[in-house]
Amino acid sequence: MDVSERIDALKSLIADRILIIDGAMGTQIQARNLGPEDFGGEEYEGCNEYLNITRPDIIANIHQAYLEAGADILETNTFGATALVLGEYGLAEHSRRINREAALIARKVSDEMAERQPGRRTFVAGAMGPTTRTISVTGGLTFDELAADYHQQAAGLIEGGVDMVMLETSQDTINVKAGLEGIDRAFDELGFTTPVAVQGTVEPMGTLLAGQDAEALYTSLAHRDLLWVGFNCATGPEFMTDHVRTLSGLSQTNIACVPNAGLPDEDGNYNESPEMLAATLGRFAENGWLNVAGGCCGTGPDHIRQIAAAMNGKPPRDAKPPLASRVSGIEAVLIDPDSRPTIIGERTNVLGSRRFKRLISGDRFEEAAEVGRRQVRNGAHILDVCLQDPDRDEMSDVIKFLDQLNRRVKAPIMIDSTDADVIEESLKRLQGKSIINSINLEDGEERYQRVVPLARRYGAALVVGCIDDDPNQAQAITRERKVEIAQRSHQLLTEKYGVAEQDIIFDPLVFPAGTGDVNYVGSAAETIEGVRLIKAALPNTKTVLGISNVSFGLPVAGREVFNSVFLYHCVQAGLDMAIVNSELMQRYTTIPEAERKLSEDLIWNRGDDPVAAFAAHFRDRAPRSTIEERSALPLDERLANCIIEGSKEGLADDLDLAMLERVPLDIINGPLMAGMDEVGRQFNANQLIVAEVLQSAEAMKFAVSHLEPHMERSDAAVRGRILLATVKGDVHDIGKNLVEIIMSNNGYHVVNLGIKVPPQDLIAGYREHLPDIIGLSGLLVKSAQMMLETVQDFRVAGIRAPVMVGGAALSNRFTRLRIAPEYDGLVAYAPDAMTGLALANLIQDADERERMAARLETETVELAAELAARSQ
Repeated sequence: MDVSERIDALKSLIADRILIIDGAMGTQIQARNLGPEDFGGEEYEGCNEYLNITRPDIIANIHQAYLEAGADILETNTFGATALVLGEYGLAEHSRRINREAALIARKVSDEMAERQPGRRTFVAGAMGPTTRTISVTGGLTFDELAADYHQQAAGLIEGGVDMVMLETSQDTINVKAGLEGIDRAFDELGFTTPVAVQGTVEPMGTLLAGQDAEALYTSLAHRDLLWVGFNCATGPEFMTDHVRTLSGLSQTNIACVPNAGLPDEDGNYNESPEMLAATLGRFAENGWLNVAGGCCGTGPDHIRQIAAAMNGKPPRDAKPPLASRVSGIEAVLIDPDSRPTIIGERTNVLGSRRFKRLISGDRFEEAAEVGRRQVRNGAHILDVCLQDPDRDEMSDVIKFLDQLNRRVKAPIMIDSTDADVIEESLKRLQGKSIINSINLEDGEERYQRVVPLARRYGAALVVGCIDDDPNQAQAITRERKVEIAQRSHQLLTEKYGVAEQDIIFDPLVFPAGTGDVNYVGSAAETIEGVRLIKAALPNTKTVLGISNVSFGLPVAGREVFNSVFLYHCVQAGLDMAIVNSELMQRYTTIPEAERKLSEDLIWNRGDDPVAAFAAHFRDRAPRSTIEERSALPLDERLANCIIEGSKEGLADDLDLAMLERVPLDIINGPLMAGMDEVGRQFNANQLIVAEVLQSAEAMKFAVSHLEPHMERSDAAVRGRILLATVKGDVHDIGKNLVEIIMSNNGYHVVNLGIKVPPQDLIAGYREHLPDIIGLSGLLVKSAQMMLETVQDFRVAGIRAPVMVGGAALSNRFTRLRIAPEYDGLVAYAPDAMTGLALANLIQDADERERMAARLETETVELAAELAARSQ
């Protein structure tokens, strides 16, 4: 069977059953107690990869043992066989040869097995480790240097006859990008390709060493046609549960899990037995998460034998989750239609911010990077970075600025440049999957030909401007031209250039609405309707607008008002992403009706002269002072409005006044909660965006923190211990923090684990603190599902403590029908903090707890019967 036939067989077999990859190489070498002579001398002792040259018989024997144990795939003994690592032994120049010999050894063992067992197919994977340096963390090497090393390693492996190559134990997505680039260069050199797989290593803290979690790692790899993506090393399988489950919910390709035999003890020994390891991986397979399973550090043939037995008869994962638009830096951002718009900070742009331009011009790159950090802190999900100053060297500025920015923000970056070389250099320096801003058809397909291959090669989404080569109207002003160009661009990008729909972001263009230019009269309305038409015609793509351009030329006092009204209507039309100054966004709901009307008249060109009317209203006044207008309101309205507007101005003084009349808890449950209720109503009515909700939550948090020292604590003995957490994937904690304060002031000892807490951290927290009650919180829709998955993990871990759940997207029905059946203990729904306190008091009374459990069980049965009756 030649290599092409073997590759076809590999792809066929992985679709048919769960494949078994072998176990640890280093552990098996260490067990043989080799001496310096085995390594070719003392100077090479410890270089396991050199054994491919000096003791190929030992390596072949290890491969043979794994095949006999049931492995389908052998990994070559090349984990550290890059020139970078081999250089520590003076063997850098032998990298290609060592990799070639390693592949030949494994190939020979695999072929001999095929001769002995003609009906059995086994394969060889070229193992490519992470090297001893990471571009992001340790530094000390460049992207191109690392890619060159991986090029030589991959070429040697392919020359030796591997069936695939695999980047494993990956700790930094930039290193992975360099590895993939090196592999591509080897393919180009040899004129031959093999399947490629990538396995990351998630540390016990829940991320790769460079900070990416499972979602961010996958997002950075989603553009590649990988045979599989997965995790290996670092921990035992129990700690991988949430990461593998997350990956299964995202990945369009196969998934591998190759854990260590547990975490090493203080002596460096791995103590998880073959049976324990196989049992956990078997559970993963039963959940439908796996296509490939095996072992890493501390595992041997006995582990592989047990894993093979556990996988036998279990179907491989065949799920294909819905496609979604994601980008990533260190953290991933989902371009979520339920949370529109995704905010892109505009101030890291020398063409749009005078202050930022001055900082760059003065080589003050650290201060310039702080501008980006402030944008993220004030609600930007992504940063637009533009350094196109004709008086400066853009490439030099990009290198220096990104070096500082990467240290300060985890957000994805939008690379705003017309220079393809600058774009490529940026992609080599940025974690994850960036956005390129932008391409268009102004010069035909010239820019597509230069930029699209970069997006495909390194992984990036593309902003596509509604501009073409029409000599009469290159920039699309009318709605019809906008959708016409979008459809033409979409066809070219998807059919000719192979770009995925979810990576296309159309910019329908924004023009100044108030300059008096006859060409742009009514253009704001055309843009709004252009967004609507593009979303209807191409629903799987995304849209973006640079909002502030619409108010260019209008009085300063009215610009943010007009921007806000324009943005509101764009979002109603379906806009996905908005480039704005996240520090100066004004809420649509706080704008007086008269000013909204002036803005809307200008957008839709209503009245005799809407530009003049708008300008006359704002020309002679300073920007509106919200605090002055608020001061005329009654105290309770002022407090509620602070929350509704997300403002802390004057809030502390008003809280002090309120405490002269009533106790802090009444203030929280009165005007402050009334404000939060109104925020919820406006959000549900699509009048607020997520960033504005977060601002309100921050104002509420400030208010509660100000009141807390004045709250009377219960003098009773500690009633119990409560463990609180906002579940993984959710940063909203105002409800949880209210629960903490109320519980703490009513006799409970509360341990607050914070936000974005994965199940394994909650399990660890439970084991450390042994709480009487566990409280799970979350605002987002996906948080309800995360709570379900969390209690499933509790059950597997043997936890049965009562669980209280709460959050805006949660309901008692979901709790009773979806969450409660997945847990062995009591699960109660707490819609608010005071209900949570009442439930906690009942739970701590044994008789009341028993009655509550019976009542909830009856409620669950009744709801299930009602659901069954409806479905008939």
